Amino acid sequence: MIRELLGGLLFLLTLTGSLFYCVALGVTWQFFSRKRPPPPRVAPSVSLLVPICGLEARAWQNWSSLCCQDYPTYEVLFGIQEPTDAAVSVVDEICRQYPERARWYLCSEQHGYNGKVNNVFQLFRHARYDIIVEVDSDVAVDPHYLQTITAPFADPQVGVVTCGYIDPHPQHLGAAFLALGRCIDFIPSVLIARLLDGGLRFAIGPTVALRRQVLDQMGGFAALLDRIGEDYHLGYRAWKLGYRVELSPYILKNDCGNDSFRQAVQRELRWARSIRTNRGKQYFGMVFMFGTVYSALLWGLFPTPLTLGIALGVQGLRWVQAIISMILMGTPRLLGWLWLLPLRDVMSFLIWLGGCFGNRIYWRGRWLRFNRYGQLQEIVKDAQES
Repeated sequence: MIRELLGGLLFLLTLTGSLFYCVALGVTWQFFSRKRPPPPRVAPSVSLLVPICGLEARAWQNWSSLCCQDYPTYEVLFGIQEPTDAAVSVVDEICRQYPERARWYLCSEQHGYNGKVNNVFQLFRHARYDIIVEVDSDVAVDPHYLQTITAPFADPQVGVVTCGYIDPHPQHLGAAFLALGRCIDFIPSVLIARLLDGGLRFAIGPTVALRRQVLDQMGGFAALLDRIGEDYHLGYRAWKLGYRVELSPYILKNDCGNDSFRQAVQRELRWARSIRTNRGKQYFGMVFMFGTVYSALLWGLFPTPLTLGIALGVQGLRWVQAIISMILMGTPRLLGWLWLLPLRDVMSFLIWLGGCFGNRIYWRGRWLRFNRYGQLQEIVKDAQES
């Protein structure tokens, strides 16, 4: 009896996972095939806030790309937490090369446990313009980046704009693991959430652009100093205020660097627990996403020609969804890492399981704990103590 129930459950989960792949393919095709909105006639002035902690692998290329925008009026503000940071010399040189738009500030005051928000909170004091763009330090952008992400602000109902991010050419296993997950799972999942909710109700970390007045209405960055997943809250609070959150078709080039496989898994576990805390019960609905895992278990426990055919069919569907997603998002070099897909799917399932429990995360050399409301507290200062 139990065996039959298990077989029926795995078959049902295989069907829901297959449905996820089909819907993911459909929404990805629809979103990235549509015509992009034209740039606004009057481009709003923009303040880019770039929090820095350490020297990234491609720091010069990433940070200088922010200063080479085909855009009329903008400024780039870099924030560094420690005067001894190895990034100081690189940022200083960039600011000398682009003195008309780039400046850097020491953001050493401690106001909260979220280091990124702590940095941006201090940078914001120096921002001069009405569109604020929080952008991560490990991304590179094209000259039309600002023009693309600010286009939705032509509609006064749009309060926040965000966009996806992928490493288009990973060089190492850990980087490829992260890039695959973002391309074939994360961004399609965001698009599905957008479909089910009738629009986005959150933002995505590497780029969050928002109106200054919207930021002020939600309490500014000060309200997020101790929050896990501040990107989620910036979008969610704007939505609660009655503004729209728009997903830009622009895909950021995110450099995953030399992360080991273990570091990549650790990073995704942090994201999983952050999503569970912020999305609540909706996180557990992700159980229906893992069709390849369930079909493999179905065949392994009930080895028949039928279950083998089901497993191979689901794998084929998954590969089609993955390949088309890579092409639509402009990351064809990821095709060379398709051999990693079965491991990627198994680890995604295990990371999701790990995200269902626990309230500890490892972030930038620190162990942090968060409560049921997503408020952070440091529990281990030295990474060696972990």
